[in-house]
Amino acid sequence: MQRYRQQGFTLIELMITIAIVAILASIALPAYTAYLQRARVPVALDGLSAYLTRMEQRYQDVGSYANAANACAVAVPTADNFVVTCAISDAGQGFTATATGNGPVAGYAFTIDHLGVRKTTAHPKGVPAANCWTTRGNTCDT
Repeated sequence: MQRYRQQGFTLIELMITIAIVAILASIALPAYTAYLQRARVPVALDGLSAYLTRMEQRYQDVGSYANAANACAVAVPTADNFVVTCAISDAGQGFTATATGNGPVAGYAFTIDHLGVRKTTAHPKGVPAANCWTTRGNTCDT
């Protein structure tokens, strides 16, 4: 008599495998989503830094950050998923540029002013106590 051995997996083995995959996915998916969200932020920070440089060049040339209409003389940059605005202060002797997140980065907002002071004004995990854009632990990451 010949015996035929059945090949394959038992139902228990399949259920254990599915449970392990589900547990790993429940850990990895939120971490990956947060990583994607953080990866969208540097575009705004780079845009604000470049804007500060262009505004400083304007101030060196003309002596004011404002144009004749008392608005920011340099056009604000565009940044994916962020709305960048500029406000003049001190009769054209100061300005504050703000990048406010929308869409996948809603809840993030960053500012930079004519003195180069960088602030996080909104963040899903809370605003850092110090004037900086990003932190590592409790210290500013410059």
